[in-house]
Amino acid sequence: MSQVLSSSAADALRNSIQGEVITPEDAAYDDARKVWNGTVDRRPAVIARCLSDQDVVAAIAFARKHDLPIAVRGGGHSLPGYSVCDGGLVIDLSALRKVQVDPATQRAKAQGGALWSDFDAATHAHGLATPGGAISHTGIGGLTLGGGMGWLSRRHGLTCDNLLGASVVTADGRVLRASADENPDLYWGLRGGGGNFGVVTEFEYALHPIALVNLSLTMFAQDDGRSVLEAFATWSPDAPESTGAILLFMNAPPAPFVPEQLHFAPVWALAAVSSAPTPDEAAAASEPVRRAATPVFEMATPMPYPAVQSMLDEGAPHGSLIYQKAEWVPELSAGAIDALVASAAAKPSPMAQIHVWNLGGAVARVADDATPFGNRGTQHMVDIQGLWPEPGLEEATRAWTRTTFDALTPFGSGAYVNFISEDDPERTKRDVYGEARYRRLSELKRQYDPANVFRLNQNIEPA
Repeated sequence: MSQVLSSSAADALRNSIQGEVITPEDAAYDDARKVWNGTVDRRPAVIARCLSDQDVVAAIAFARKHDLPIAVRGGGHSLPGYSVCDGGLVIDLSALRKVQVDPATQRAKAQGGALWSDFDAATHAHGLATPGGAISHTGIGGLTLGGGMGWLSRRHGLTCDNLLGASVVTADGRVLRASADENPDLYWGLRGGGGNFGVVTEFEYALHPIALVNLSLTMFAQDDGRSVLEAFATWSPDAPESTGAILLFMNAPPAPFVPEQLHFAPVWALAAVSSAPTPDEAAAASEPVRRAATPVFEMATPMPYPAVQSMLDEGAPHGSLIYQKAEWVPELSAGAIDALVASAAAKPSPMAQIHVWNLGGAVARVADDATPFGNRGTQHMVDIQGLWPEPGLEEATRAWTRTTFDALTPFGSGAYVNFISEDDPERTKRDVYGEARYRRLSELKRQYDPANVFRLNQNIEPA
């Protein structure tokens, strides 16, 4: 739906906020409406690039007065493109990227538009970090509010488990602090309930002493996939908690450190990131998988944590053409491994990937009702990334993604809210939260957003 604001209405918004107001008549409009997922092409009526809490308050009031749907943009990485909307107002937080670190208390405050690259650079300067995804140009906001899985999660939990507090602008224009001591019900909802309860303009996190980590990257021929998956399945539940690992099926990148004969070749790759104190201990942690077959390439090196955080960036650039589906898989059984091996053989696009995350550890030790995040006890997340380089491969890649997902479903246990595609809205209630957590979230929604103003998300309907 397209909606055009009158110039007087746009001027009224300009006069009510400090930040920039962008409409379709402005030269900056087309760039401002672009998001990470290149398949998303939406035309908002107006974009409000907010500079403060009060700008957000004014933008919400303006949208409600003019009956405009609201999209909230942090890093713009929402898979279904919820960071932008047709005919509505985008509350753009991209100018709010300041990160303040208190090394004495091992805490950091970050504005709602910060990216993980901003956060990691600021905290790394003090030898500190917190779990935060695997792509550094992802925004902290969406990832945190949905849960947040990262290389450090087996040792230090999810991103939302490290959230100590937040500043939230609600639908009725209040600016609230949410923490264990202030509005604890809202604090509970923010740790996995998505962007349903307001616009978060500041996050406060617990930090951990992490500076250098040890990266082990081992690639195997496609034909060795079954052996490697079987070894990964045996190793993963009891892997050292200092090691975060993803087993990927992908085409090897043409990176300088990869032998030229492997460039663009389909491979299974074990990426293991260890915060163990010595390289020898780090190497020993993933050895059972690395020795499952003869590697075609391997490397191990200490790296600054921010470098590890950005090492997968090139595989998911802004403008990526992507259709993604994912499934929690408790056990990589013979049937699940069969499905993954068959999917690898059928991959139609050189850019498409399968990521098998190993979780558990600190993630699973948090009580099931402590946060909205579900499936905590599930060992693996299988993320099917249907990426394609050109329009002609879209149909086949989407079909491959759906087929892989369908083949894994009998072995799965639910969904992760940040990995739900635009065609799976019912999974939010059924597969992400379960009945009890969803009911509690729905009551919270009724309390903080009874008119469902913030509905452009994996939506929780007010009770």
